[in-house]
Amino acid sequence: MRHIYLLLLTSTFLVARYDAVPSQSCEAFNNMKHTKNTHHIVLSTSQEYTILKHHKGQNLILIKGEQPSQRWVDDECFSRRKKQTNRDDVRLVKSSVVKIEDEPSRTSVDISSSKHTNKYQKIKATKQNLLTLSWHNAFCETHRYKKECKSGLFSKNNKYSDSHFVLHGLWPQPRNNQYCNVDKQLVGMDKHKQWRDLPCLALDDSTEDALEKLMPGYASGLHKHEWIKHGTCYGTDVNTYYTDAIKLVNQVNQSNIGKFFTHNIGKKVTLKQVRLLFDKEFGMGAGKRVEFKCKKGLITEVWLHLGSGSNELRELLSSGKVTRSRCHKGIIDRVGF
Repeated sequence: MRHIYLLLLTSTFLVARYDAVPSQSCEAFNNMKHTKNTHHIVLSTSQEYTILKHHKGQNLILIKGEQPSQRWVDDECFSRRKKQTNRDDVRLVKSSVVKIEDEPSRTSVDISSSKHTNKYQKIKATKQNLLTLSWHNAFCETHRYKKECKSGLFSKNNKYSDSHFVLHGLWPQPRNNQYCNVDKQLVGMDKHKQWRDLPCLALDDSTEDALEKLMPGYASGLHKHEWIKHGTCYGTDVNTYYTDAIKLVNQVNQSNIGKFFTHNIGKKVTLKQVRLLFDKEFGMGAGKRVEFKCKKGLITEVWLHLGSGSNELRELLSSGKVTRSRCHKGIIDRVGF
């Protein structure tokens, strides 16, 4: 019983929330992009609402009796009231214990997004990095349970990830260069794959939109995991980290390498072919920095060993580490199981 009690105790977090009365009538949306408002809910200036968290100029609030009960509203809806000291308008709510499995979206770690992402700019930039490109169709063959693999399974609409490389991660080297100055609590959450419960990242809208396109794992919180484990050692803020990674992925997809993979979906290709293409596209020797990762005869990932100091893939490959590859050929998987 004692062990069970300790287990239950460690599976909870203390969450600080507060109640506030809105300063104006605002629509309460289901999502941050304000594209849907189920039941057309409008806040009342004579009613208190529980504010659960703040992110990117918006507040996530609780509207009891509604479905969904958690809604997004702009900062301006509460900003004037929050600045007042009238206890009738704003009152602090005592911390309450919330189980992760019951209300994951309410749980949070006492670290603001800006504090959590900006402090890593003090980390010394790494001289070598590894760009891991995923072929999403092959990934889903062996990870059918993943949310990003279930979504749209029977859809007839083609997705970008059906025929292009997507971002797995950008990893500072050596491989043990991980979790730089990250709080132990966050490391524990990450290692237990509680990725969606990690703190929200202070990403620009454009960066976040690009990630949703280039990183299907965004649906499972992969972007939070990659930042916590690898990005914190990159030596920049989170936006620069992902902007750099996005630029590199796009350079591959827009090159003859990207076209080669798209045109050969369903066929077997060799590492030698791909390395020759990298030499022609990004300069002699670039191919020596490329390796395949394969599983069950499928090419699941392509790893690029890069140097640093540039956003141009040609320059980064020229200063990357020469590598070997255990996999030398594989099938470029097509979408579907």
